[in-house]
Amino acid sequence: MKIPRVVIAATHSGTGKTSFTSALVAALKNRGLRIQTFKVGPDFLDPTYLSLASGRPCFNLDGWMAGRDYVHHLFSDACRDADLAVVEGVMGLFDGASGSSLEGSTAEIAAWLDAPVILLASAKGAGRSFAATVHGFTKFCPQIHVAGTVANFCGSEKHATLLAESILSAPALPEFLGGILSGSLLPLPSRHLGLVSANENQNAAASIDANASTLHSAVSLDAILRIAHTASDFPPSSPELFLAPPTTDSPQKNKTRVALACDEAFSFYYPDTLRALENAGCELLRFSPLHDSCLPENTAAIFLGGGYPEAHAKTLSANIPMANAIRSFAKNGGSIYAECGGLMFLSEGIETRDGFFPMLGLLPAKTEITEKRQALGYAEVTLTRDCLIGKAGSVLRGHEFHYSRLLSQPVGWQTAYEIHYRKSAAPSPEGFTRGNILASYAHLHLPSNPSALQHLVRSFQKL
Repeated sequence: MKIPRVVIAATHSGTGKTSFTSALVAALKNRGLRIQTFKVGPDFLDPTYLSLASGRPCFNLDGWMAGRDYVHHLFSDACRDADLAVVEGVMGLFDGASGSSLEGSTAEIAAWLDAPVILLASAKGAGRSFAATVHGFTKFCPQIHVAGTVANFCGSEKHATLLAESILSAPALPEFLGGILSGSLLPLPSRHLGLVSANENQNAAASIDANASTLHSAVSLDAILRIAHTASDFPPSSPELFLAPPTTDSPQKNKTRVALACDEAFSFYYPDTLRALENAGCELLRFSPLHDSCLPENTAAIFLGGGYPEAHAKTLSANIPMANAIRSFAKNGGSIYAECGGLMFLSEGIETRDGFFPMLGLLPAKTEITEKRQALGYAEVTLTRDCLIGKAGSVLRGHEFHYSRLLSQPVGWQTAYEIHYRKSAAPSPEGFTRGNILASYAHLHLPSNPSALQHLVRSFQKL
C-alpha cells in the first residue's frame, strides 16, 4: 500500500502539538484531501480534536499496550481509503514507558511505521541554540528520520527568520518549515485529565478553523505534503482483525444489544474497541446516563466507559429513573462492564468539592475526588479468577489516569485482577467483580487481545 504519512512530534510536552496537528489536518482537508489521523499513546481527549478536524475517527497507536503487529494492522486498515495519514505524537519524541529504549514513545511508532517526522520545537528564549536542539533530536536515534522542523512560540517575524538562519547554517539539519508566532494559535481549554474534549468545547471547530488559517501563512503545507510522500510502501492489514466497520445490511436481530454510555460524562472509548465489538456480534446502543430515563429496549449488557462523572455528579445523581433502570438490570443478572468513570458511577457516591452525590450504589464503596493524582501510567493485568473478560491466568494491558479513589474495599465483592504498575514493584489486587458485574480503574485495550474481547462478547450474550 502507498500511504503518504507523517508523524508530528515535539521536543517536550506543552509545545502545542494538538493545536498544531488539528490545524494542519484541517488545512490539508480544506485542499480536498482525505486525512486519516492517529494519536500515539492511550489518550482519549486529543483524538477528539483530530477527529473533528478530519471528519473521520482518530485511532490510538500504542506500542506498549497493543504491540507492533496490531499497530501495523490498525494503521493500514484505517488508511485504506485515505490520501494521507497524520500521526500526532505524545510528550517529547523519545519519551515513553522506558528511560533506556523507545518503548511506548512516539519514536517507536515512527520507526514501526517507517514514517518521516516533523519536529515541533519551542522557540521561547532561543536563538541559534534552536538549531542545536534540533540537531540533538535529529542525531539521537538513527532509526528515526526527522525530515522537517517547525518553531512554535516565536517572538516575532524577525525571530522566526533568525531561527531559519540557524537551521540553514548548520550541516545536515532537517528542513525549516516555518515559524509560528506566540499566541497566534488559539489554545485549547484543559482541566485535570487533560484537554476538554472537543465534544464539550463549543468553540472547538472555530478554533481549529482559525488555527488552520494561521498555518497557511506560517508553515509550508506543500513541504509537509512533499515529506509525507517520501514514506515507503506499507504492508496491508491482516483480515483476521475485527477492525473494518460492520456492513450496513448485516442482520441486527442476531446481534447482542449492548447499551453503551455516551454523553458528556462518559466518552472514553477507543474507536477500534467499538468496531471490534460490533464485528464480534454486538449492536452498540448509545444511551445517556445524564439525560435518558431508561435503558435501550432489550438491552443484554451495559458498557460504562470512563469520562468525567465527577464534573456531572449532580445531574447523574438526580436522574433517578435511569439509576433505577440500571439497578433493576443488575438485579436481574444483566452483565455490566465498567472502567474508571464507570466504576465511580457504580459506586455508592462521589465526594466532590461541592459535596457528596449518591450514584448507583451497586459497588458498595464510596469514591472521592482528590487534589493529588492517584494514578498515571501503563498497567498490566493478570486475571486471578474467571470474569467477564477472560479466564484466570489471562494477561491484558492497559493504563490508568485518575484523580479519584475508592474510600474502602467493596465488602462482599472479589478482586479478579492483579495489576502490575510499571513504577511499583508489588502488584495490586483490583478488578472488582460480583455476579455479572466487573468494575476497574484500568482502561484495557481489548481489540489487541482478541481472546479477551471475544470472551467479553460471549459474557454479554449470557442472559
